[in-house]
Amino acid sequence: MHELSLATGLVDMVEAASRREHFRRVAYLRLEVGALAGVEPQALRFALGAVVPGTCLAEADISLEEPPGRAECSTCGGTVEIANRAEPCYLCGAFGLRVTGGGELRIVELIVHDDG
Repeated sequence: MHELSLATGLVDMVEAASRREHFRRVAYLRLEVGALAGVEPQALRFALGAVVPGTCLAEADISLEEPPGRAECSTCGGTVEIANRAEPCYLCGAFGLRVTGGGELRIVELIVHDDG
């Protein structure tokens, strides 16, 4: 389950930011987990629940957004949503789509408590 190492890495990044920016607690963390990121959102939620206790994220509201995969077709020029990278264009049936979105795993928003 690589989601556990991803969760640990995300927590480590936020903890490093808390030391650098001098905040102690996170109120809200919004993550984006694209459909093509190779991450199971439910497993990531579970892993985060296991690793945040005792960190600055312990009391945070953590939100995971799951944007769809997007691709551009070089044959018809259309932009389509895709569930995996091997799908054909649903507009013209051509293969070889160029992925343009949905492969991200990133921190989108972080709201902190300023405890002084």
